[in-house]
Amino acid sequence: MATTSPPASPVLTVQGLRVEIPTRRGLLLALDDISFSIAPGEILGFVGESGAGKSLTGMAILGLLDPPGRVAAGEIKLGDRRLDTLSQREMRKIRGKEIGAVFQDPLMSLNPLLQIGEQLVETIRTHLPLSQDEAVKRALDLMRAVGIPAPEARFTAYPHQFSGGMRQRIVIALALCAEPKLVVADEPTTALDVSIQAQVLQLLRKLCREKGTSMLLVTHDMGVIAETADRVAVMYAGRIVEIGLVEDVINAPVHPYTRGLMGAIPSLKPVTGPLAQIDGSMPRLNTRPVGCAFNPRCPNVMDKCREKSPPVEAYKQRQVACWLASETVEATA
Repeated sequence: MATTSPPASPVLTVQGLRVEIPTRRGLLLALDDISFSIAPGEILGFVGESGAGKSLTGMAILGLLDPPGRVAAGEIKLGDRRLDTLSQREMRKIRGKEIGAVFQDPLMSLNPLLQIGEQLVETIRTHLPLSQDEAVKRALDLMRAVGIPAPEARFTAYPHQFSGGMRQRIVIALALCAEPKLVVADEPTTALDVSIQAQVLQLLRKLCREKGTSMLLVTHDMGVIAETADRVAVMYAGRIVEIGLVEDVINAPVHPYTRGLMGAIPSLKPVTGPLAQIDGSMPRLNTRPVGCAFNPRCPNVMDKCREKSPPVEAYKQRQVACWLASETVEATA
């Protein structure tokens, strides 16, 4: 009898993550009950408006929350190892080696006073037991892998001598130096031209597939999600409101906010009327309404929505935080 192998354990598991920001006027809740996992080699996209909490989720995983922001509850686990209880010194050993990071502005990740080759070699030797010659060879191989032409000639160049797209490729090489299990990519293509964006996204996806690296991809662009991610988590006001396979969420969104996002995307088909829009704006941290945070903007709002925040529940092949979705699950169970 043929046997099936058990599913691989998640590379990253986040359960009930809550991030708070103490202020003189009280406590602000920045992230509320964030739960998800990422499988080996999977790309999970996080999408939503500015201020929804996408980047904050990535920073919490990396242990880079700006004080006084803090993880107040929940767990962040890389494999079987819990990260949210580690000291900054212990997290520095994990960042770069087990978790790579690619940020929006490559100049923020590169030292302008050091040659590109020096930075790659230093990062490699920090995390891997390689000699100088071995590190140089690995650095050149990485430059070649991320599409830097004539890496031997560019090895001694400085960051300002590269274009924006090439600098971002170097940052990707730095993130992959030690073959991490997970890469957190926070708006990695926002500052790039559209044609360069496509190349960088294709490169990230290719490298993840080849090396089995998992990725958390933070973006505000559903086009980027559609082209790159396997699953997508839609965030609103510090909560995940819907998470599922990219194809399912794009073609059949369940949460009213997700439906609004999808309806606002221009179509290649002839359109007779105006694009759909979501009236209003996302609430600030200190003005979040009682109940579901989306209720002031929701076309399907009910009294229940104004009284209590809906839990995240299974809906077919995804999870959704909406009272209407949960009622549908109960009716079809």
